Amino acid sequence: MTKCVLMPLLIILLLCSAVFTVKADDAALRILNNQLQLLALLPEGQEFAEDLRSMSRGDLNLQLELREGIEQDIAYFWKRHGVPLTFNTLPPDADSLSRALALEPQGDDYLATSSRIRYLIWLAERHQWPRLDPGGWLSPGDSHLLIPTIARRLYWLGDLGETPGNDKLYSPQLVSAVEAFQSRHGLKTDAIIGPDTLRWLNTEPLQRARMLAGNFVARTVYKQQLGKRYLLVNIPAFELTLVDDNQVQLRSRVIVGKPYRQTPLLSSEITNIVLNPTWTVPRGILRRDLLPQIRKDGEYLQQRHFNVYDYQGNKVEESAEAWQKEASGRFPYRLVQQPGADNALGRYKFHFSNGFNVYLHDTPDKHLFAKANRALSSGCIRVDKVEELASWMANNLVRDKRSWQRMQSDYQTTQWFAFEQRLPVHLVYWTAWIDEWERTQFRSDIYQLSPGVKVATQAQMRLDTEWANKPEPRSGGEAHLLGP
Repeated sequence: MTKCVLMPLLIILLLCSAVFTVKADDAALRILNNQLQLLALLPEGQEFAEDLRSMSRGDLNLQLELREGIEQDIAYFWKRHGVPLTFNTLPPDADSLSRALALEPQGDDYLATSSRIRYLIWLAERHQWPRLDPGGWLSPGDSHLLIPTIARRLYWLGDLGETPGNDKLYSPQLVSAVEAFQSRHGLKTDAIIGPDTLRWLNTEPLQRARMLAGNFVARTVYKQQLGKRYLLVNIPAFELTLVDDNQVQLRSRVIVGKPYRQTPLLSSEITNIVLNPTWTVPRGILRRDLLPQIRKDGEYLQQRHFNVYDYQGNKVEESAEAWQKEASGRFPYRLVQQPGADNALGRYKFHFSNGFNVYLHDTPDKHLFAKANRALSSGCIRVDKVEELASWMANNLVRDKRSWQRMQSDYQTTQWFAFEQRLPVHLVYWTAWIDEWERTQFRSDIYQLSPGVKVATQAQMRLDTEWANKPEPRSGGEAHLLGP
């Protein structure tokens, strides 16, 4: 009697176990497939694209046979790029689902990025994306044949919440959607569909997916070097982020270098903050920017509080007419702008050693931060919330806090303040990501570096040891650095 009862129970348990195994295997294959879709979009993702094709051609049994090789391909990819996986610490008898999950890179944005990439691939497969050319600018209240197509694209991309109809009027509902779209692409949120907005509307879903995939891998690789405290500037986003104890302390708009005077990609450490800095004008900026001003107006030097020195260090004084004449020739002088309201570096300069002679600083031209495209400097980085950044550094890093407090009312004396601890600084170039609200963000490739900027710019990831080992500047000195 007992055997009669036990045998059916055993069969049921075996059947349940088999069903569970099949479901676990099926889930594992879906997880692997999701990651393969992301990795296949990379410039070096040919092997993953082939894995995807192989998986799609076979039944479940063939897919299970291919699984082990695919697992090894994915594990080797992340190992090659220095990203640790829990896969490498799994026991040999780990089940398929555990192995697939352990192959996913650790990060808050992986699942959201993977999901968005799958949606964009789906969108590319099911909808045509012909190039739109309205023949001019479109403003709220306009009527145009392309308005319904624009509305559908905004709906597909998640900026328009309701299913669009065939209304050819640029309605208030569409205005809100266009402004959301412009915000996600770093554009001026004016609801005017001009060349920049149209260019992003014409960006195909598969191209967007490739941007997300490449930038996700680059960010994931780069984040391996970030500690609990650092300052990061994303150049094409024109944004600075200060992190302490893994928490964001400050976000600020920044101005970066023009396309022909690019801010470099690098990692270093901020060692000093300079209060009331002087500015020694680099020869290139002198020739391109200042000499034309002096030729127009000989009073320019005095008005902008420049001292002029010969190459022996002697101060030189001439009349306005004489300076105009000198500016038309070889001009064998060095210009040093004194501290003050119109100093090009503003009130603060944040110094970090690097082979490019760039730094972060304040600026008197605050109105420029309102621009959407802020690639406007000569290579250095101008910080909008500079007072907040300086205050945080004074409270957390500055060694001589008493002197710092004493000099807050002094706007003329230049003073270097050393830090108790160096602050890592990273200048990076990321053009697509999922933000903390799971919104997809895209930015223009202002320096035309993509797809050259891929997986991880190794030069970015390593501190330049030659510069890092140099002694810190002495308090009171002023380095001859690249202009702002």
